[in-house]
Amino acid sequence: MRAQLGLALRNTRGYFASLWFAVRLARTDLGKAVLCCLYFVEAAMLARWMRKRALTHLHVHFATPAATVAMILTRMAPVSISLTVHGPDEFYDVPGYFLAEKIRSARFICTIGSYARSQLMQIAPVSEWGKFEVARLGVDPRVFVPRRVREESGRFEVLCVGRLVPAKGQHVLLAAVARLAAEGRTVRLRVAGDGPERESLARETRRLGLGEAVCFEGALNQDELRRCWGSADVFALASFAEGIPVVLMEAMAMEIPCVATWITGVPELIRDERDGLLVAPGDVEGLAAAIGRLMDDAPLRERLGKAGRVRVEERYQLRRNVGRLAEIFERRLRAAA
Repeated sequence: MRAQLGLALRNTRGYFASLWFAVRLARTDLGKAVLCCLYFVEAAMLARWMRKRALTHLHVHFATPAATVAMILTRMAPVSISLTVHGPDEFYDVPGYFLAEKIRSARFICTIGSYARSQLMQIAPVSEWGKFEVARLGVDPRVFVPRRVREESGRFEVLCVGRLVPAKGQHVLLAAVARLAAEGRTVRLRVAGDGPERESLARETRRLGLGEAVCFEGALNQDELRRCWGSADVFALASFAEGIPVVLMEAMAMEIPCVATWITGVPELIRDERDGLLVAPGDVEGLAAAIGRLMDDAPLRERLGKAGRVRVEERYQLRRNVGRLAEIFERRLRAAA
């Protein structure tokens, strides 16, 4: 209430103009109008917080509702904003995420790769393209070091790390493991993560008769996850939708050969047959064949594992990419000063 009252008294016109802007974002959707009013309240609180600290620029690391709050903020206070866009959810619902409006409101926008930038270019007029910068994510190779290659134990371990949600395609991975088991191969899938698909995946595991061939580890912290990394022969990601997964970078940095789907920004990280293997999304047979190929070819596993780490060190090294992000901030904000 203090934030609302202070803003209304200090800048009455701006207060009501920003409120009207927030309401108009919802168009005729009553539920969304309520949300936008709540975003307006948050924006007023944020404006008060920034004013007290003499801050004039805000960066939002996702183009999600937090960026909607920031966009409303620019209508009520002398503040500029910038965003990082990861994708792909925003690209599937451009109106719902108010993505075009966010592009117009932002001083500049960082994308985590070329694919994400191309999607923004598709949405925005050419006059806005100069706002877009590629600032890649990364991992620290000093933390994610090559794991010791396991001795042959007779059981091939496939690891998948991620939230248990439909977009991650874990049902496809289960089907691929079932296909490998049906061929008489001794394979075990470890799934680290939790989410709304947990029960559905457990039922499918029972239906496929996989039993002990699949282990659901649940949500793990980094120390617990290291145990899984250490026992993995291959890392597999069967996603239908991704940005550029950091978890793939982590596996590659540890020289774990990776199999992933050829979608969105993933081919920017993994070049097929060079840094890992890529398969079509939803292709059970192709995924099973790629994992089977790695099971049968230890030299291939070693080559792809080492190449994956080199790839991370060259383009997805955290310290270097943080420096790139800092350079973008400094250059862009100095030019606007």
